[in-house]
Amino acid sequence: MGMLSKVLGKLMKLPAPSNAVRIERDLGLPMPDGVTLLAHRYLPEGVENPPLVLVRSPYGRAGLFGVLTGELLAERGLQVLVVSVRGTFGSGGTFFPFHQEKADGVAVLEWMRAQRWYPGRFGTHGPSYLGLTQWALAADAGPELAAMSLQVTASEFRNQTYAGESFSLENALSWGDLISNQEGPLWRVLAHNLFNPRMGRGLAHLPLKDADRVGLGKTVAFYQRWLEHDAPGDPWWKAARHDSTVPSVTAEIQMTTGWHDIFLPWQLEDYAQLKAAGRPPRMTIGPWSHAQLPGHASAVQSAIPFFHHVLGKGPAPGGAPVRIFIPGLDAWRELPFWPPRSTPTRWYLHPKHRLERGEPAESAPEVYRYDPASPTPGVGGALRQQKTSGARDNRALEARADVVTFTGEWLEKDLEIIGTVEAELFVESSLEHTDFFARLCDVHPDGKSVNVCDALIRLRPGAAERQSDGSLTLRFPLWPTAHRFLRGHRVRAQISSGAFPRYARNPGTGEPLATATRLQAADQKIFHQPGRASALILPVSES
Repeated sequence: MGMLSKVLGKLMKLPAPSNAVRIERDLGLPMPDGVTLLAHRYLPEGVENPPLVLVRSPYGRAGLFGVLTGELLAERGLQVLVVSVRGTFGSGGTFFPFHQEKADGVAVLEWMRAQRWYPGRFGTHGPSYLGLTQWALAADAGPELAAMSLQVTASEFRNQTYAGESFSLENALSWGDLISNQEGPLWRVLAHNLFNPRMGRGLAHLPLKDADRVGLGKTVAFYQRWLEHDAPGDPWWKAARHDSTVPSVTAEIQMTTGWHDIFLPWQLEDYAQLKAAGRPPRMTIGPWSHAQLPGHASAVQSAIPFFHHVLGKGPAPGGAPVRIFIPGLDAWRELPFWPPRSTPTRWYLHPKHRLERGEPAESAPEVYRYDPASPTPGVGGALRQQKTSGARDNRALEARADVVTFTGEWLEKDLEIIGTVEAELFVESSLEHTDFFARLCDVHPDGKSVNVCDALIRLRPGAAERQSDGSLTLRFPLWPTAHRFLRGHRVRAQISSGAFPRYARNPGTGEPLATATRLQAADQKIFHQPGRASALILPVSES
């Protein structure tokens, strides 16, 4: 056992290793177009016909990611084939995210079938991009793919890249930074991705087509392609999407995600498709954001016995199919399915920044100005970077003139919500191109305002329902959530027009995303009156 494996196994609270591991390094996997992919095979010594797990990764097959995805599993009785995807860590070809994984996955499976150690069935495993590679192969693998362990991922990445039809700038640029600079010593990779002094300049730079050069010191081809293909429904993304095949997948599936994960809404859409097809997976949702080690630890803890059960002779996992953590209550709860039954309950925006259950009377709208030259910052929430994501104190953000809050009275008893919060906003803007951002917060007795869930929606001409008076009706879901507002706390709705750099600022001019440089401020109105009663709709738990 290596020192890194020993340390990580203890940090992740995994069962003690049962096997020494032999590694077959740099196996060559020929692709139909002549490219060769490289793989490591992690083999538990002393185990006859061990269950096979396939991992396809852009992050390497040795070092930290080799330990996390290969060695830790092999030490506990599984053989793991870790394949470096095209264009990464010595594998031939050019890395072209999302588009290449279906065809290469089929070719990898053909290669595995020809190996004497192939047991005839296998599982797949891994988080984020490694989850996309699983979905890319799943429909074509048929019944040989018996088990899938999916963490903080989804069957398509377009909706995360363009969440709310805005551009997820910080996630896109920081991932480009990681991919472009990951093939070096671990200390250098970590230092670069945690302390890149140019990243802030890149995020703030316009036009966005030059942000990679400014922030990363190089042009990143896939970042450029994402910017070019920003239109809703752009067919360029079709080859990168695998959500249409989800219902046809017959493998047993377990999912792990977090309330502040960047893929959460779309991973739950995958769950819903499987449930509708009669194959609901097991699922864990914890208090995590995308890259947090406790979330990955939970996934590996459950993946090992899951694979032994489905692919071997291990016992079936116990407990309910769905397990969720409820912030506020700070406890886990088991459920038979997601989402549990709830009662949609409107909390209306009122004058004087109040939030109430009853509808508002006639009143003047709230007004604020959004200036993209000084964009409303994002605080916490669903971000790839662990150091800035998750639940954060929003008080400094809420003190800004371009953020409007509406706050309920002190709660006389606990209020629990589980499900998807929705925003129904009646708004008016001086511009046709603008954004609206809605967030639900938990206000503590000391005044701290902690974000629970949120979402942004980007408006273009014709994108929203327009009333005869020129106002717009916006209805959109926030991130799914579970939360217990404790007695003595307050419920708060937060409305603004940006969360930068999580979302690219809306310049207000309608210029193309990649090349826009001219900035125009928007004067915004939020209505709270009969017939235009803006509200957040909370899924109040029935349990």
